[in-house]
Amino acid sequence: MRIMAANNDALVRIFDAEKFSCLSRFPYDWSVNNTSISPDRKLLAVLGDSVECIIADAQSGKVVGNLKGHLDYSFASAWHPDGRILATGNQDTTCRLWDIRNLSESLAVLKGRMGAIRALKFTSDGRFMAMAEPADFVHIFDTQSGYVKVQEIDLFGEIAGISFSPDTEALFVGVADRTYGSLLEFTKRHYNQYLDSILW
Repeated sequence: MRIMAANNDALVRIFDAEKFSCLSRFPYDWSVNNTSISPDRKLLAVLGDSVECIIADAQSGKVVGNLKGHLDYSFASAWHPDGRILATGNQDTTCRLWDIRNLSESLAVLKGRMGAIRALKFTSDGRFMAMAEPADFVHIFDTQSGYVKVQEIDLFGEIAGISFSPDTEALFVGVADRTYGSLLEFTKRHYNQYLDSILW
């Protein structure tokens, strides 16, 4: 098992979790705020204190592609389970979707309500993508609708993180507010045993 860590010292490090040893260090030109690995383990998304995001080779750390379009620094990334779509979250209040086969421009720009996009997650089946702002808002997109159908969850507090359950039936939202800190669970709504496409 390996662990990948991003850091403000402009390095991405790969650790062996069993031996607690550093296997690789990949240097970049700016502080790295987020990194994620593609489902096939061949590519890294590297995001940080730059308006550009990088696609790098997972073995060498060498840059193989640049993603241009965001207007500010980036903080989150997530790969669709099929490995073809990468989502990046930025301080410009947008999430951009990229087709890894053609990086010349983003496929779509998904807007947040008022804050940076700090967390992104796809369900294990790729059907939904959740996008969280730093406080109050989580957006859930139906990927099969081309990310057109969306539900917004308006809650109270600082959002610490989001995660879907492995069976895709639940969305968990961590709230880091000092007074109202909690872990919220939202479950899919079903009608007559048929999965509703967007209601949680």
